[in-house]
Amino acid sequence: MIIKKSDAEIEKMARAGLVLADTLDLIASNIRPGVSTAELDRIAEQHIRSRGAIPTFKGYRGFPGSICASPNAMIVHGIPGTYRLREGDIISIDVGVTLDGWVADAARTFAVGEVPAGARELLRATEAALHAGVAQCSAGQRIGDISSAIQGVAEAAGLAVVRSLVGHGVGRSMHEDPQVPNYGRPGKGPLLAEGMVLAIEPMTTAGAAEVRVDADGWAIYSADGSPAAHFEFTVAVTGAGPQILTPWHIPAAERGGEPAAERVVSAG
Repeated sequence: MIIKKSDAEIEKMARAGLVLADTLDLIASNIRPGVSTAELDRIAEQHIRSRGAIPTFKGYRGFPGSICASPNAMIVHGIPGTYRLREGDIISIDVGVTLDGWVADAARTFAVGEVPAGARELLRATEAALHAGVAQCSAGQRIGDISSAIQGVAEAAGLAVVRSLVGHGVGRSMHEDPQVPNYGRPGKGPLLAEGMVLAIEPMTTAGAAEVRVDADGWAIYSADGSPAAHFEFTVAVTGAGPQILTPWHIPAAERGGEPAAERVVSAG
């Protein structure tokens, strides 16, 4: 069952989203060679709790971290630990925040120092696929319109869309209906309506779409060892169009002077 939210409830989710966005910005400022994923987890948890919120992931189905930290060929669900970032790595950071009973969920993949051109293109195209999906989040569209838009951008860039992991509804629970695949046909699937809130989250690899699950039961890797990227927003379907509840703030120099696009099994 798809649970629609009132304007007041979406505003509460937006408050959780702003805590999450600030957390991702703080993590971004600490991404550098030598930092461990456990340190990033500590920084995130301390900040989330200082804002009166709760790290949604911690304890969820036994997950031990406050963030998912997934480097290189790891797509999602990496448990923070002793791994230290190295020059040339890429790392996906996925964060959930619960504030006053409402959940926000977002992810971003970072370059650690200088990375190969192929990795830069992987990140650029996956983020572009996210924005293409968000642009379809209007009443009267269908889930398949989101899925097709994501798939089109990703595959045009030569990336493989991971098909076994999907986006999802979000609200008082981190995972609600409907599922939002990152591939599909336009005009298919559930109809979007005002009040729906969705976690839109393309996950791609520079190789093939198949995945493998680590022995820890959590981390999911590209099966062929190719680098992977994951970008995610929590998005509300409103009468004024898509509303991103988890915007991040990227300096103009980092995004090439272009305007931010914030205005226009389920992964965490």
